[in-house]
Amino acid sequence: MKAYENPLYLEDVAGLSALPLEWSRLAGKTIAVSGATGMIGSCLVDLIMKKNAEGLGCRIIAFGRNATRAAERFRKYSASEDFIFACQDINEPVVCNEKADFVIHMASNTHPVAYATEPVSTIMTNISGLRNMLEYARGCGEGCRFAFASSNEVYGQNRGDAELFDESYCGYIDCNTLRAGYPESKRCGEALCQAYARQYGMDVVIPRFTRSFGPTLLPTDTKALSQFIRNAIAGEDIVLKSEGRQYFSYSYVADAVSGLLYILLYGKSGEAYNIADLSCDITLRDLATEIAGICGTSVVLDLPDAVEAAGFSKATKARLDSTKLRELGWKARYSLKTALERTIITLREADVK
Repeated sequence: MKAYENPLYLEDVAGLSALPLEWSRLAGKTIAVSGATGMIGSCLVDLIMKKNAEGLGCRIIAFGRNATRAAERFRKYSASEDFIFACQDINEPVVCNEKADFVIHMASNTHPVAYATEPVSTIMTNISGLRNMLEYARGCGEGCRFAFASSNEVYGQNRGDAELFDESYCGYIDCNTLRAGYPESKRCGEALCQAYARQYGMDVVIPRFTRSFGPTLLPTDTKALSQFIRNAIAGEDIVLKSEGRQYFSYSYVADAVSGLLYILLYGKSGEAYNIADLSCDITLRDLATEIAGICGTSVVLDLPDAVEAAGFSKATKARLDSTKLRELGWKARYSLKTALERTIITLREADVK
């Protein structure tokens, strides 16, 4: 059984389908998604296709580089007229004759090893890849809404003057480092979106995701949380690469997708919105302990090697204020413990079967 076939994950998708959104605004429309096979993108595709089974009639154009992986992940949609896969490296100009009403750019390197071993690709996907998707959206005509999936990392290091980061906060990033490639390119990407909005009159919104996890977690993901979950599922001790004092916001994938939809449908053009919930804020050590407790393993300390350290964030406190998003009507459905339990159960059963 694949994780995305697990009843718990399908229950998550059903919960999203029941959200009190104006789904009629998507009826008969087309949504183009880059990074469609990623953790959040694939969950969004599953949700829209479930709504289509209920009669929504919303077409999905799923952009991805790996046709084989996409064929496997979305095989149950292959015969649907509402689903189109477009094999596309978005670092190249987009070649797609299909026009979209909504374009969501989610393709990105989003984990530490990629930041350290593929730094050029990390930066260019967030800048030139974004430009290619913006050009595609511009070609879709007036009325197309564009969403750029940004990150909590744009805030940089906490200057010690804020407990929570609202959308106007700007912390310190040492741009003269390898690790700066990801946050700086996300910052530049947001600026590029604003440039397109001003120069070409485009309708742009910017969801800022925090550290997300869930059943659609990719095997290649090397974020600390992802490694903790994989260690615990394997019955291994959770390896903590620091003292674990980092205090961050986290988000379950289903809540991340619901936040994205609220922003897509109700967000004000030109605005950024944090997707986070205070109930899912936790220190890294406590997070490791929580996961170990669920799986009956232990937490051990092990200092990182040079490659790992190069990809680690230097931020020690990055908690997001979601007031703006909640004012649109959004609220998280899952507590951190419940989200972790659902993720672990789903991935454990997928591993077994």
